[in-house]
Formats: sequence, C-alpha cells, structure tokens
Amino acid sequence: MDLLGLHHVTAVTANASANHAFYTGILGMRLVKKTVNQDDTSAYHLFYADAQGSPGSDLTFFDWNTPRERRGTHSVARTFLRVAGEGSLRWWYDRLSAAGVTVGDVRERDGRFVLDFEDPEGQRLCLIDDGGRGEAHPWDRSAVPAERQIRGLGPVLLSVPTLRPTDMILSKAMNMRRVREYTLDATAVHVYEMGEGGPSAEVHIAVEPNLPAYTPGAGGVHHVAFRTPTDEQHQAWFERLTRLGIRTSGEIDRYYFRALYFREPNGILFEISTDGPGFATDEPEATMGERLALPPFLEPRRASIERGLKPL
Repeated sequence: MDLLGLHHVTAVTANASANHAFYTGILGMRLVKKTVNQDDTSAYHLFYADAQGSPGSDLTFFDWNTPRERRGTHSVARTFLRVAGEGSLRWWYDRLSAAGVTVGDVRERDGRFVLDFEDPEGQRLCLIDDGGRGEAHPWDRSAVPAERQIRGLGPVLLSVPTLRPTDMILSKAMNMRRVREYTLDATAVHVYEMGEGGPSAEVHIAVEPNLPAYTPGAGGVHHVAFRTPTDEQHQAWFERLTRLGIRTSGEIDRYYFRALYFREPNGILFEISTDGPGFATDEPEATMGERLALPPFLEPRRASIERGLKPL
C-alpha cells in the first residue's frame, strides 16, 4: 500500500483578497473552490489548482486574522510548484521580477532547475522544472500562457531538528523510500519518494537543529496532505496508523475528499486524503470557484456564513 504523491498543501493568509489577486493574477492558478474552513466557518478556505482541480495540484489557504509566522524548524519550510522546462523558469523570473515579487535566480539544485520566490506575505515557494512529466491541465482563462502554467505541486521541504523520528514515520509508517541527499546552504537535505516518484511525489527533509521552533501564522504552512486513491485504502491507512500506535483524527469526510490527520514526531501536521470525489461534486467544472460552495451540513447556515465573510 503506497501513497501516490502530494495531494495538497494548506497554508495561512491574513488577507484573502490580496492572496486571491496574487495566486490567480500573478501566478495564473485557477480558484477551483471558494469555501470555508469547516471547523471555523468565519474563515475562507481557498483552493488554487489546475483547470480541473486535479488531486496533487491544490495549494490552499485558510484566511485567519493572525500575525506573520516566525520562521524556524518543526515546519514546512518551502512548497514547490511544478512547471515544464528551464525556459519556463526564466520566463517566470521575468514575470515575477516585473511584478515586484521577492525572487531568486534560476539555478540547479538536486539535479533540477529551480526558482525560489515568496508571495506578498512571505510564503516561501519554489518553481521546479518537472521535465513535462505527466499530464497537464492548463486553464484557458489564465493570464499565463498554457505552456508556462503551474502544472501542480512539487516536493515539500520540511525543516526538522533531528531526522530519525521523522524518518521512522516516513519510512516505516508511510512506506516512503529514502533515495538520496543533497546540500542546501550547507544544510543536509534528505529526499524521500512515494508512488512512482518524481517531483510530484517527494518529501525533502532539511535537518536544522540550531534553528528555533517556528511559530504559526500568516505566510506559513498549516499542513501537508498526501494522496491515496480510494475510500477503501483511506480506511486501510487509518487502520495501519492505529495499529502502529499513531494518534489520528480518525477519518473525516470533507465532502470533496476524505481526510485523516496526524502529527509526525517533530510536530508537523500530516494528512492523508482521497483523490475523490473531487471539486465538481457540487458545481459544474466550468464554473468551479465562482460562488461560495458549502458542504451539505453547512448549507442551512449559508446566510449567516456569507454575512461573516468579506468579498474577495
């Protein structure tokens, strides 16, 4: 039983309107679902993805009135987004620079070309050349040309003070394979892969014992989710983790997918999510993200929920 790759990364914004403008305007991603945090309906939950809202393409945000995160270890330190080709990275460097975005240089790292940048709240991101591997679903209403569009999630870079506890979870509990190492700014980074491997199915672990623990906030990542294809396998993961003595949330129906949350020993929140039923469950694919979508159990509260949200 193997995980397929990354499912989504959920981060935090304190400015939903500016966040929406950056990710749909500058990055050209599609808002495929405009909904609310099901545990805190005063907050938006915004899902940006490819044209179809494919599993593994979702970068999502909770909109919370919170200060900026304090960077440190025990955290998701950077989220990668896949594009096709070194030429696309150079195109993105020009676009991001012209927009006044904090952006580094195109460089080779771990055998792939990458481009580090930050969103306006300091969310650390990186575009990575995936060599055009796998299917792409460009959005025809994006401001970004189809061949340059973000294709989906790449690896996540985690920062931990010690490797062994996280290694035990990834290798023994989650069936990931430790495949190589590289150095990033004199820090050892250990690479794990799942499924068929490749940029969409990797976790990178930076061991940084001298950093303080991070404090959650805007510009930080709340959790990272991994793909499993079916409800049956999702239940099997719950049973496996329980059998190994790992405390979980239990299986939760998020309507668009099923979720299972747990913390690895260094405190980073993980989730295992099903590929389906998907974001077109409650609205046509052609108009996904254009209205506030609520799961059935929240629909009776629509009027009060909408009154509590600011327009994007």
